[in-house]
Amino acid sequence: MTTCDDLPPYLLGFPGPLRDRLVAAVLSGAKTAATGLLAAYVAEGEPLPVAGRRTALLDSAECPVAVLEVTGVRVLRLGEVDLGHALAEGEGYASVAEWRSSHERFWRGAEQREQLGDPGFTVDDDTPVVAERFRIVERLG
Repeated sequence: MTTCDDLPPYLLGFPGPLRDRLVAAVLSGAKTAATGLLAAYVAEGEPLPVAGRRTALLDSAECPVAVLEVTGVRVLRLGEVDLGHALAEGEGYASVAEWRSSHERFWRGAEQREQLGDPGFTVDDDTPVVAERFRIVERLG
């Protein structure tokens, strides 16, 4: 069993029902991708993910539930996200438009705007995003 003490945390969404749903999708194998705002990495002072990096997936209680390994990363414009990536997010999206609508609601939400320090934050086709692919290396607990 892996010790997670030396692994950076991997947080999906914010604690609560959304994170619980996303973590369950990862653990089921349905979710093998995620998308974040490049601006959020900058605001948090977080390094961009790189292929081969391992992280500890945390649940809403911030307990590690799995070790993930990044298998690919692309920084691209929001308007360039393709159907393959949207489907790999494992949240039941049938189209890029559906995926985008859901993500835009999240990114325009109060918690995201607070994290960014920008109460008027919005996105458009040119907004830089970080499209990440990952795999489960080990389930924990």
